[in-house]
Amino acid sequence: MPLDHIYAGDCREVLATLPERSVDLIFADPPYNLQLRHALHRPDLSVVDAVDDAWDQFADFAAYDTFTRAWLLACRRVLKASGTLWTIGSYHNLYRVGVMMQDVGFWTLNEVCWVKANPMPNFRGVRLTNAHETLIWAKKSREQKSYTFNYHALKNLNDGKQMRSDWHLPICSGAERLRVNGEKVHSTQKPEALLYRVILASTNPGDVVLDPFFGTGTTGAVAKRLGRHYIGIEREAAYIEAARARIAAVPVATGDAATLGRTPSKRSVPRLPFATLLERGLLRPGQPLYFRGHRDRAAIVQADGTLRAADGTRGSIHAIGAHVAALPACNGWEHWHYEEASGVLVPIDALRERVRAELGE
Repeated sequence: MPLDHIYAGDCREVLATLPERSVDLIFADPPYNLQLRHALHRPDLSVVDAVDDAWDQFADFAAYDTFTRAWLLACRRVLKASGTLWTIGSYHNLYRVGVMMQDVGFWTLNEVCWVKANPMPNFRGVRLTNAHETLIWAKKSREQKSYTFNYHALKNLNDGKQMRSDWHLPICSGAERLRVNGEKVHSTQKPEALLYRVILASTNPGDVVLDPFFGTGTTGAVAKRLGRHYIGIEREAAYIEAARARIAAVPVATGDAATLGRTPSKRSVPRLPFATLLERGLLRPGQPLYFRGHRDRAAIVQADGTLRAADGTRGSIHAIGAHVAALPACNGWEHWHYEEASGVLVPIDALRERVRAELGE
């Protein structure tokens, strides 16, 4: 399967020719089925450049549903067992798409609200301004255990705070909007900032990102910038031409995996038994540990790597943490603290990270 390639044709037909379980991520921006029947006018009677393209025209809801189910099934076939799919839409179509995603086997991980910083107003003043679109992020099946989520990369992108599901981003405009003779090349071009978050969140460098409604190549441009491969499918020749020129102008990504957005989580690194800290002399049997840094909540380290609480209960750092705090579960690495020579209390997780650094992990 050629990578970094745009296939010309209907995605339902092209997807059938691609290898099964061959892509890591799918981003789908399908027709919204806006059902526009008349031209839209501004208060000054000028015509709004609305989405009236042939590719957004469907005879009825049944025709749209048939189309949607077909491309979703085709996408699911080429998605790896560890892959995920993102799709975007508005109130016109996403409720129908979401139902069919569940019907064919996808399992929703998140719903993201793209809040537009500069939405188009409702010129007639008869409805609320449509100021957002919705994305659904889903894994291939409910049973799927493994999928990519670069939690820390997104947290870093959000100034050290956990990334929320409401993304405040402007619509595509200015120099980013592709135009020919002053006219938009594509009526629904998405901003690169939106795809940057999607691709950074759910792929690693070298992964393959497929976009079955490639348009002018936003997905391909961002994938190339982040060191990922892309596969695009598009049936409009004008869009393909614009996409190729656009992506060709993007510099090839350089740098190692960490530079290009792979931020390993603690769950992805090899497990390290608590007893390793005793074996390496970083802690000693009989030493007290303090829960959440409180000296009145202490437990004693045992030679076999367990802890003994004040009431004599023994168990792992996790079990005794939950016991001391009366919690159903507890991550002992984060909550137990040891005392340094200076008297400062430090989480034992700092010792685990020191050992991992020494082991090159």
